[in-house]
Amino acid sequence: MTITKATNVHWHDGEIGRVHRARMLGQVGATLWFTGLSGSGKSTIAVALENRLMSKGYLCYRLDGDNIRMGINRNLGFSAEDRTENIRRVGEVSKLFVDAGFIVLSSFISPYAVDRNLARKLHEENDMAFIEIHVDCPLEEAESRDPKGLYKKARAGEIKNFTGIDDPYEAPDNPDLLLNTQTMSLEQEVDCIIQYLEDKHLIDKREVRRVYA
Repeated sequence: MTITKATNVHWHDGEIGRVHRARMLGQVGATLWFTGLSGSGKSTIAVALENRLMSKGYLCYRLDGDNIRMGINRNLGFSAEDRTENIRRVGEVSKLFVDAGFIVLSSFISPYAVDRNLARKLHEENDMAFIEIHVDCPLEEAESRDPKGLYKKARAGEIKNFTGIDDPYEAPDNPDLLLNTQTMSLEQEVDCIIQYLEDKHLIDKREVRRVYA
């Protein structure tokens, strides 16, 4: 667990809280955590889901692995220690967005179960919804897709600590949702998530609440 180095700091509560923001937005925040191998389809699903939710009038924000590493986590590599810190930071950022009332779509390989569990604990300790979605794709299939050419480079030894090749991926034992990209279409995957959110009363069943431009 990361230890706070700063001293003489104190949490400062405001007069406006999560309940007030939820009432104003007409929605409850939640983190949807997409985990899976590189090339499994995490980001593709998150983009499609974002479009569906926004069309229904729900405020969303995507946190994508590569995007985050180009900004807030640009000083982190792919060692086990850096991967842990990467997910810790993303968990904290996701929590802030949920506190603001957003539905957060976090797409990260997040290969280690302990790190994903800490992100979940961070949310649940603050009474926030955390939904782990395993985008299940066999290594052979992900490698055959190889949209960024990363597996080819990893096999050639040009990339070290690559998940699935020379670094492990610990698949969730009991994810909240399991999506199999070999057997499900993109539309089916999005439908499955929407149904789950409706069943958990995180969104309602109205087809369209507002239209965004």
